[in-house]
Amino acid sequence: MRSSLAGPLALTLLLTACGGGSDEDAGSVATPPTTEAPAGAPSLQVEVVAGGFDHPWDVAQAEDGTLLLDERAGGFTAVRPDGTVQEVEADLGDLFATGETGLMGLVLDPAFAENRRFYTCQGVTDGDGASIEVIAWTVADDWSTATRVDDPLIGGIPVNEGSGRHGGCRVEFGPDGALLVGTGDNAVGTYPQDLGVLGGKVLRADPATGEPLPDNPFVAPDDGAEDLIWTYGHRNVQGLAVRPGTDQTYSVEHGPDRNDEVNLLQPGGNYGWDPGAGGYDESVPMTDPEIEGAVPAVWDSGAPPIAPSDGTFLEGDQWGDYDGLLLLGALRGQHVLALRLDEQGQLVEQFRLPELDGTYGRIRTVEQGTDGALYVTTDNGDDRDQLLRVTPQG
Repeated sequence: MRSSLAGPLALTLLLTACGGGSDEDAGSVATPPTTEAPAGAPSLQVEVVAGGFDHPWDVAQAEDGTLLLDERAGGFTAVRPDGTVQEVEADLGDLFATGETGLMGLVLDPAFAENRRFYTCQGVTDGDGASIEVIAWTVADDWSTATRVDDPLIGGIPVNEGSGRHGGCRVEFGPDGALLVGTGDNAVGTYPQDLGVLGGKVLRADPATGEPLPDNPFVAPDDGAEDLIWTYGHRNVQGLAVRPGTDQTYSVEHGPDRNDEVNLLQPGGNYGWDPGAGGYDESVPMTDPEIEGAVPAVWDSGAPPIAPSDGTFLEGDQWGDYDGLLLLGALRGQHVLALRLDEQGQLVEQFRLPELDGTYGRIRTVEQGTDGALYVTTDNGDDRDQLLRVTPQG
């Protein structure tokens, strides 16, 4: 049963520092140590908007203030501006929900107010087995039902049918209006470096048709999988974040037992994950220096990993010293990590948001809403998960 909860939670937790990556970690970048939040940073008010969810995966806010949320095992929920929590009926009868895969990334169309269109990335089953697809939907004006309109918009993304491991899958709109899709490598060693497979990649497509854009870096006459590929050499892309006012897009990626990464995406870039053709060797570096031209990460976690699962930039004068930060939700770390980047995308400092440090368990998604607030979903399971609203208090 979904519930609507109100009331700010006054939180004054002390920051617990954690070690960043170091030059001694194989394949890592030199990462500044984790520090405390800036002395002039605003305190944060955290409110529970709704609860009773089971592994909510993504959330997006429409211009009317309504929040649309999905859950990995299936189901959409709308939270209306007056606090009403309602189920959005939708056909999810073909959902493949196993392990890490299910109903995952969700994003509203930039013209949502006019076309009511949104997109999901989800596991599906059919007569030929299972795969991952991007599906386009429209939602009723009263948020009562969602209807598939392009099914699939993008198909052919592989899935690990046995375990659901490393299914990705985040969807986001790039600065130029292209639809970006971050995928996982299915724990198959050859996928990240194989331009004939859509796993372990970031894809770029026309959101109206699902077709590759003509300026994609690997477009070829034979219309193969490589036409959709924007970047490759990824392990498990769990987040995509566009830096406001720039053409910069960052991916957030799970490492094995070390070296989670944030990467500044470059068209055609190889991000260096290559666990091998003879199996799945997770002892290799996340960004293998033996791969010529491998693009180094902007940030990595070092060891142990924090399992970052999403990223969003904060924007707005109301955030004070937090304005411009890239925030990462951390599953294993159970916190929200803030990264301050310079104009070129190089890391300047990192720190945890004190009010969200170890208080709510695993953090799946962080997303700034159209109202300027930060929305956060937890990932603890057993109908214990919550949708949080975080606002600065001066």
